[in-house]
Amino acid sequence: MAVTRAQQPVVTTPAPLPVRTRLAHPLLLLTGIVLVALNMRACLAAVSPMVGEIQRTFGLSATASGLITTVPVLFQGVGAPLTPRLTRRFGAERVVLGAVLVLAAGVLLRVLPSVAALYAGCVVIGVAIAVLNVSMPGLVKREFPDRAATMTGVYSTTMLVGATLAAGTSVPLEHALGGGWRASLGAWSLLALVAAVAWLPQVLRSRQERGAVAAAAVPGKPIEGIWKSPLAWQISLFMGISSLLVYILVAWMPTILADHGMDRGQAGLVFAFSNLVQVAGAFLVPLMAGRMTSQRALAVTMAALNGVGITMLLVAPVSAAWLSATVLGVAQGGSLGLGLAFIVLRTGSAAGAAQLGGMSQAIGYLVAAAGPVGAGALHQLTGGWETTLVLMLALVLVVGAAGWGAGRNRTL
Repeated sequence: MAVTRAQQPVVTTPAPLPVRTRLAHPLLLLTGIVLVALNMRACLAAVSPMVGEIQRTFGLSATASGLITTVPVLFQGVGAPLTPRLTRRFGAERVVLGAVLVLAAGVLLRVLPSVAALYAGCVVIGVAIAVLNVSMPGLVKREFPDRAATMTGVYSTTMLVGATLAAGTSVPLEHALGGGWRASLGAWSLLALVAAVAWLPQVLRSRQERGAVAAAAVPGKPIEGIWKSPLAWQISLFMGISSLLVYILVAWMPTILADHGMDRGQAGLVFAFSNLVQVAGAFLVPLMAGRMTSQRALAVTMAALNGVGITMLLVAPVSAAWLSATVLGVAQGGSLGLGLAFIVLRTGSAAGAAQLGGMSQAIGYLVAAAGPVGAGALHQLTGGWETTLVLMLALVLVVGAAGWGAGRNRTL
């Protein structure tokens, strides 16, 4: 029977999304993401080779010197839950631009001739990185919905490349600039300013889109009851405990090797090599995750590799040092990339990704901040590293269980 005009359903055609301006060409977007990601670890890694000089400059104790690296990690956890509200109110593009500029200010504040400014700069840096950590998954989810896992691999890899370059060039920069540790650390504010300039076209584009189509600025509805969701907690625990294991080894791996008889210079090379291998894990694992409907096996594999690497540190710290560094590098870089991929794969919108990112990274960095201090306290209490490493192996089991739940093919 023919359908009359009155019987035909009414189809509402949504307003077309505005075409990108030339200023916001996809290549410029990718360039902006890469430059922002380079800043997300560089200013943290750059300070590690300088801690001894900073300690001598201000006459700090070992504990006070340790806070130079711990405070930014702690405030990444504190600042993470605030970011989704900022992005909903001001838009992700403007929030990212503001965070990069605040990061540049924090880097400069940290090098002023005052202990108070040193720690205040660490706080500012931690909060700025927290905002970037949470904003980027939402942006990737929105701008690359069909390639979110691939782009997650790109920017997580870039983060580690930035950290590796910063750690390797801090001392040469100090010599080249001739201004001591302050000139070397302060120079990283220039990288943040370059990233801000590269990101400016995205801010201009977002203003044009908001003026043309108001709906285009809506990134989706927030997730209701996210803090009660078992899946959200599984993702958060996977990221948090994986980060805890990373930061313990960042703080103590060279010392563990040296305490077992390895030359300190060689121990440093083994650690640097492990960091370099992380780049491969951070790039490849999210690519693999994006091609899977379930990432359970991948998550358990990362946990198992962490367990194998830690076991080698426990039973053969010197003879198996290079092998353990390789295995741990793949596991740590892969766990970072997979944790970030979970944020975009387990959510259905940019707003949901930002919200889950805020929760998981708040938990993650608050947990991770306790790792180096707790491991050092255990070492001081027991006189060795065996207890710390055995406890890390127990935590690997928790990571595996959390990853098994987080890898399910479902969304929040």
